[in-house]
Amino acid sequence: MIQFQSVSKHYDTHTALRNITFSVDKGEMLFVTGPSGSGKTTLLKLIYVAEKHDEGTISIAGWELDKLKESSIPLIRRNIGFVFQDFRLLNNRNVFENVALALRIRGVGEKELKTHVFDSLKTVNLRHKSDSYPDELSGGEQQRVAIARAIVTEPTVILADEPTGNIDPDLSAGIIRLFKDINTKGATILIATHNRELFRNSGKRVLKLDNGNLVGDEKG
Repeated sequence: MIQFQSVSKHYDTHTALRNITFSVDKGEMLFVTGPSGSGKTTLLKLIYVAEKHDEGTISIAGWELDKLKESSIPLIRRNIGFVFQDFRLLNNRNVFENVALALRIRGVGEKELKTHVFDSLKTVNLRHKSDSYPDELSGGEQQRVAIARAIVTEPTVILADEPTGNIDPDLSAGIIRLFKDINTKGATILIATHNRELFRNSGKRVLKLDNGNLVGDEKG
């Protein structure tokens, strides 16, 4: 599903990723961990094609990113859901409209749109909050709305960048259980986190980054 072969990413002042090689199977759920500045977010951005790698090759579901035309990037992104640490919800739109936005952009009909949005909100146990606005929700609820937004288009890949970083630690386990439930339905999931408690004894694969280097690939 996802393959990195000798991938490096350079910025003006430093190298964010250095000679990274790994692969992710379809339907796999894994964690990417490491200290701040180790390259976790950059790795996710390369998969989402928000950044371009400088060396090596990346392929996603058969698409070779270094050969990708600019016009094809939206096609890849349609198959990728992204969950951000800071939620990135629109405060002037209610929960329903935040989740529905990607479907509206694609021109999905209103009946189908409502079905998908309510199904996604049901998955994250927030169907009853569809008329609420982000500032009326707790941090944990806002993150679940962000997850509903990421899955509403039924992407094959879901990327989550520190998804528990801005919520109460007591709620973190519930967010990870939610990702596991989504994973059982077939989505390939990569979660970037510095919190070892999220993957300790999880049985899931853990990629460890340090200063841009891949220094570990083992089970949590």
